[in-house]
Amino acid sequence: MSVEDSVVAHLSNHFAHVIKSMPDLTLSQLFIGQLANLPGDGTPTGMYKHPVAEAWADLNGLRGDVQADRRFHGGPDKAVHHYPAEHYPRLAAQAPAAAQALCAGSLGENLSTTGWDEHNVCIGDCYQVGDALLQVTQPRKPCWKINARFEVEGLSVFVAEQGLTGWYCAVRRPGRLWPGAPLRRVSRPAETLSLADFTRLQAEHRPDPARLLAAASIDGLAADLAQRLRERAAWLQQLA
Repeated sequence: MSVEDSVVAHLSNHFAHVIKSMPDLTLSQLFIGQLANLPGDGTPTGMYKHPVAEAWADLNGLRGDVQADRRFHGGPDKAVHHYPAEHYPRLAAQAPAAAQALCAGSLGENLSTTGWDEHNVCIGDCYQVGDALLQVTQPRKPCWKINARFEVEGLSVFVAEQGLTGWYCAVRRPGRLWPGAPLRRVSRPAETLSLADFTRLQAEHRPDPARLLAAASIDGLAADLAQRLRERAAWLQQLA
């Protein structure tokens, strides 16, 4: 049996999971930002955002929004960052010295909502927000800049370990966004994983290569991440 046939044969097992329902929402807040310097060594970052009354989403993100390092943020597969506002109380409890600063927009997100999280949002989900159509491409990967931004050592590790990452979206149909705009999921791939399940798979020490290949095949997954999953699967197969 070929690798491709093996993946197809195992899809039902690899994607066996329960996904919570996704209620329709409204966009609570909308953020864009320019470059600013982090505390300490002054590294430039686009994490500092400010609320706006509207923005235009195109294939590279929100007009007027800037990213410092486009290897990790921005571009077609990471055009828009969406973060659940309900995560902030947990972050504030973990980092009480920075509690006042830990509020919607402070982790560099563009979209802030309450009601969707990493357990009910899936790779490949398409949802309409305002006039635009977005597709979920991957979880955000927290980095050291979160620690620097809030001057709290280990906060980025807490975000990653607790799965409080938010997610990136591609813009599949450009359009206008505004606070109060409706959000509604319009499609989901037949075979997919919630962001929480996908993150757990990535964190496994020696996952079944077929599971990695199945995840890499999810429609809408960021192309570079899918390629890394395929490369990891090939490496693990060589060890078998």
